Amino acid sequence: MKQTTPSAVRIVAAYDDGQDARHFELAPLSGESIASAVEPGQFFMLSVPGAGEAAFTYAAPPDARGHVQALVRRVGALTSRLFELEPGAVLGLRGPFGRGWPLAELRAQRVLVIAGGCGLAPLCSAVDHLAARGAGALAVIYGARNPDSQVLGVERGRWSGRFPLLETYDHPDDPDQIRGTPIVRLDEACQALGGAPEAALVCGPELMMTRVAAALRDRGLGAGRIWLSLERRMHCGDGRCGHCYLGPSYVCQDGPTYRLDEFQRLQAESPPRATELVSVHHC
Repeated sequence: MKQTTPSAVRIVAAYDDGQDARHFELAPLSGESIASAVEPGQFFMLSVPGAGEAAFTYAAPPDARGHVQALVRRVGALTSRLFELEPGAVLGLRGPFGRGWPLAELRAQRVLVIAGGCGLAPLCSAVDHLAARGAGALAVIYGARNPDSQVLGVERGRWSGRFPLLETYDHPDDPDQIRGTPIVRLDEACQALGGAPEAALVCGPELMMTRVAAALRDRGLGAGRIWLSLERRMHCGDGRCGHCYLGPSYVCQDGPTYRLDEFQRLQAESPPRATELVSVHHC
């Protein structure tokens, strides 16, 4: 049964984590419960008193205490209000919603994870899972506008040295930093994996995802082995409002994770205005 009434949570901690981005830790109030069975890539609806409700990704699923990690980018009135709140402030949380990454299909495979900007957030817990017990080999490419705009610094520091983490910048700060989109490091990532990837998980701005997917196809990876994480203006989280449709599919229920061939089929069935994706992702 879908959760229609938000559970009360409080802000435990918050810190800046990139330009106009903040990392929040949320904990249930005494007597409240938060769903613990969360798949990497799913999202939740967060209610901010006086500002409304919006979708955000789980940067980390609930831990043993029920604490949830979320990365939030300031993009409008609701997120601006959230940035004003101090630890102890009470919010409402509903979830999880949607379909996560297909991690069970990726065991013992060479997996390439590619993220752009805030799109690293929906991939964060998937990377942790794959690094701990999922992939046969793992590499991550992360692209950002510049070093200051990079997000999830604590998590990237934790990953350092465990597997190849290749970074790119639209506007690097020094000559040692690689300029360009994640595509410029695809061949390097394949070498680090010990061969062409057998699966790829991609999240970022729509144009980046489209170009990355095309580059992966050019390198022999089938459309059935590439997964994208999409975003729509999800107002309800459970298919009632109809804002997030993609052809006959609702992104809040059937997504936000879609196989590339599945997404291409749904996109072809959608009227033109429905194919316009909002920049990814739920942060």
